[in-house]
Amino acid sequence: MLTYKNPKAKPCGVCERLFVPVRLMMVVCSPACAMKKVRQAKVQERAKIKTRKEAIKTIPDLIKEAQREFNGYIRARDAAQPCICCGRPLGDAPVGGAYDAGHYRSTGSASHLRFNEDNCHAQRKDCNRYGAGRAVDYRIGLVSRIGLAAVEALESDNAPHKWTREELIQIRDTYRAKFKALKSNSKPEGQA
Repeated sequence: MLTYKNPKAKPCGVCERLFVPVRLMMVVCSPACAMKKVRQAKVQERAKIKTRKEAIKTIPDLIKEAQREFNGYIRARDAAQPCICCGRPLGDAPVGGAYDAGHYRSTGSASHLRFNEDNCHAQRKDCNRYGAGRAVDYRIGLVSRIGLAAVEALESDNAPHKWTREELIQIRDTYRAKFKALKSNSKPEGQA
């Protein structure tokens, strides 16, 4: 069969079907393809903006993001356990939750341990914020959870650490993935 090919025909920028443009700068064959082209352009622009925003984040910004993901994972990990200090149930509150991810050695005095899972456990807000961390009670609970040797290792760890962008991004992404995996495993059967 002989087919006629128009010399002015060109492929559509979306579906790659041949069409004859009716206007000079026409790159798509139909309004539907034009809408797809616009959506693709918006997605590409959002991706560019996201990479530019990621590139200008400072170390303190990345520490905050990594700490938020780490703390969310710790709260989810320990949700079924009692408070590390007082042993009472963690409970829940309508705004902001009823418990924190409390550090045994604070992030101010031992910032190199801020992302150490042995150093951080779920702690009721009244113990963590209003009870000044309750360090003695925290230590007693910590010894029962992770053992005396691990607690003494935390107490003697004083090696300074300077966080890099790559480390913080990796920590943030790791704990984001761990949190998602923990949440997906904890959903009751029948829910997606």
